[in-house]
Amino acid sequence: MRLFVSIDLPHSLSGAVAAVQDDLRDAEGLRFVDPEQAHLTLKFLGETDDDRLGEVEEALESAVDAANVEPFEATVGGLGVFPSLDYVSVVWLGIEEGSERITRLAEAVERETTAIGFDAESHEFTPHVTLARMDDALGKDIVRRAVRETDPTVGTFRVEQIRLKESVIGPNGPEYSTVSRFVL
Repeated sequence: MRLFVSIDLPHSLSGAVAAVQDDLRDAEGLRFVDPEQAHLTLKFLGETDDDRLGEVEEALESAVDAANVEPFEATVGGLGVFPSLDYVSVVWLGIEEGSERITRLAEAVERETTAIGFDAESHEFTPHVTLARMDDALGKDIVRRAVRETDPTVGTFRVEQIRLKESVIGPNGPEYSTVSRFVL
């Protein structure tokens, strides 16, 4: 199973996510994510043997307890890129409100999953929702201009759980399904 841990955006925000993507449609070389599957990745676990599922679920339950975060409101908005405006590989929406709690959850998930043998992240966690991946730099100037000149707000939603998700790569891109939920 190819697994990751996420906070999913509600479907009520998918239209606003799609509208931000529409503003970038003229940028050649962008491959857009499905707005219906928009989420914040707290930790990518990768290929995981089915027999480790119980161990992973226990680690995530411990992470939620350790983070000690009550349900909260998060606001999605603002544009950014990874790794930089000079070399764009990912275009993302940021978190304007709630980022400190999301970071606390991500740090707890990181501690608990590395304790059971998953690889540690090589970079600092930045709460974000991926909008698109840039396959080539043809549309880089449009992306740069959008990041510098626009500040979209997608909306606010209530974070009440994190999810363990499975990603299955298909001909039309990845399909995500929820394996387990962990209530805050």
